[in-house]
Amino acid sequence: MTDEIDKKRRCFLRTATTAVGGIGLAAASVPFFSYWMPDAATEAGAAPIRIDISGMKPREQLTVPWRGMPVWVIYRDEEMLATLDKLTPALRDPLSEHDQQPAYCKNTNRSIKPSFFISIGICTHLGCVPTYRPDAASVSPNWLGGFYCPCHGSEYDLAGRVYKDVPAPLNLKIPRHMYVSDTAIMIGEDQDGVQGAIAIS
Repeated sequence: MTDEIDKKRRCFLRTATTAVGGIGLAAASVPFFSYWMPDAATEAGAAPIRIDISGMKPREQLTVPWRGMPVWVIYRDEEMLATLDKLTPALRDPLSEHDQQPAYCKNTNRSIKPSFFISIGICTHLGCVPTYRPDAASVSPNWLGGFYCPCHGSEYDLAGRVYKDVPAPLNLKIPRHMYVSDTAIMIGEDQDGVQGAIAIS
């Protein structure tokens, strides 16, 4: 009789211990899994953003933060656009063969509308932020305007195409985007409904 009671007691203790252990494991897992879930600020930062370009003037630069990165909008005038075809021999990837832009920006202007250049403002060398230098000869005698990275001297033209013989290996990244009106651009979403930006190297 005593053996039977001991067996029941052991069975009860084993079941209770297993149940309590399972509950404890589940409770301990909550903070672990919640750590990997994005918070509200992160989710908001990843959402597409709308940019108003109605107040921009030729040669102006507008910088907005998106997903922790600076996104540039450059209003290029006719003189700036005229420089793009002159630079082909000096550029590493003049035809944008590398996957640094959506298909609809794989052109000489690297843009949907020639006047507006939209890019992620991060150097493709080591992630510094280049400076916008629209004026000719402000970097070197042969400079026709563009972006200059002060960290290691990488140079890009006014379409974000990288020059030869500089540390940066690739053209500047262009995020997915679309025009929602004549004066507003949606960054992070395009006509195909695709969200996001091409991954930073």
